Amino acid sequence: MPQISTFLTFRDQAEQAARFYTSVFPNSRITRITRFPDLGPQTPFKGGSVMTAEFTLDGRPFVALNGGPQFVFTQAFSISVLCETQQQVDEYWGKFVEAGATPVACGWITDQFGVSWQINPRLLIDLITDPDSAKAGRAMQAMMTMVKIDSEALKRAAGQ
Repeated sequence: MPQISTFLTFRDQAEQAARFYTSVFPNSRITRITRFPDLGPQTPFKGGSVMTAEFTLDGRPFVALNGGPQFVFTQAFSISVLCETQQQVDEYWGKFVEAGATPVACGWITDQFGVSWQINPRLLIDLITDPDSAKAGRAMQAMMTMVKIDSEALKRAAGQ
């Protein structure tokens, strides 16, 4: 069975991003840092500088590569963090904001490296997929007005 991991290409902040991400989530660590060999004067990569940072976030593998200035992230890609409690949502959201992230909308936040994250309570998914379409619609409408997701406001909107 092949191993599947998320591969993120940064301009030049792979190690910094890996260190930040592993500080935010439990059961996370950097597993390996590799460095560019001396590739000569024709390359933009300095010999000995960080090429990749391999890390796990809550046991899930990631690789961060320093690829150069042509690489930028867009919201077309995001990492989803499904939280069991509002307290977890608040904790992770706070760590990202404290580090310079930009809140976007509907539980999305863009970190200081340009990576988009979705930090949502499981309750959100449960409510917007409820078999009662009116209840699901009210929850979805409430979610669309939020930046950081508020579980209590979702429950009120859904009629719980």
